[in-house]
Amino acid sequence: MKLFSLDNKTAIVTGAVGLIGRKHCEALAQAGANVVVADINEAACTAFAASLGDKHLGVAVDVTEEASLKAARDKILAKYGSIDILVNNAAINDMFENPELAKEQSAFEHYPLSSFRKSLDVNVTGVFLASQVFGTVMAEKGSGSIINLASTYGIVGPDQSIYRDKDGNQTFFKSAVYPVTKGAVINFTRFLAAYWGNKGVRVNTLSPGGVENSQDEFFIQNYSAKTLLGRMAQASDYQGALIFLASEASAYMTGANLVVDGGWTAI
Repeated sequence: MKLFSLDNKTAIVTGAVGLIGRKHCEALAQAGANVVVADINEAACTAFAASLGDKHLGVAVDVTEEASLKAARDKILAKYGSIDILVNNAAINDMFENPELAKEQSAFEHYPLSSFRKSLDVNVTGVFLASQVFGTVMAEKGSGSIINLASTYGIVGPDQSIYRDKDGNQTFFKSAVYPVTKGAVINFTRFLAAYWGNKGVRVNTLSPGGVENSQDEFFIQNYSAKTLLGRMAQASDYQGALIFLASEASAYMTGANLVVDGGWTAI
């Protein structure tokens, strides 16, 4: 099992205090890594990093701002001396505050351009910038692993029927921007794997399925019915795949898309 060990490795997780981000950090810490908890809220990052143990670090990072990423890079290198793993997890997934307006606001015909551009900035530009700033350190030292989080909706189009309630009413539409950005992440992974392969930097995508998180019961049932395993994911279901991609267990794997979705995209 030494193949899965991350002892003496430093791992950065963006979007680290979100639902899945926290589980990524916990898994990396359990595997022995020095974990850098990176997100917008510095206090939340610091508190969560402390909960993982004394050797971990919380840093405030805005993935859309190069200066923010470079400041974090310098702080990480000053503390640990290296950067070995980057998990590009930060992303926007549409949330509409007023459920009564969600259907109209999420419909393609009315979807705001400002929302489209904001998601592009975080979900695509953020992955580009974080990879450029942190990945360059890996390329210069000749080793590293970058893991880009995509989605099943980067592979297949959204099934809008799962957002219908038990009476058949469409409560919400999955917008175009999420599959657009996640599809871009998958192909960016291929570009970067090809570009840095000769530098010893492996770049792979992890494409998760939907995570159960107190959604409406009708949605959970609709989603679960489309998966071969008959359920939505738990946030912890991606920890094993993450450690595999981060560690030497996947030493001959780059440019790949590891799909962990309960069978959603298999049929």
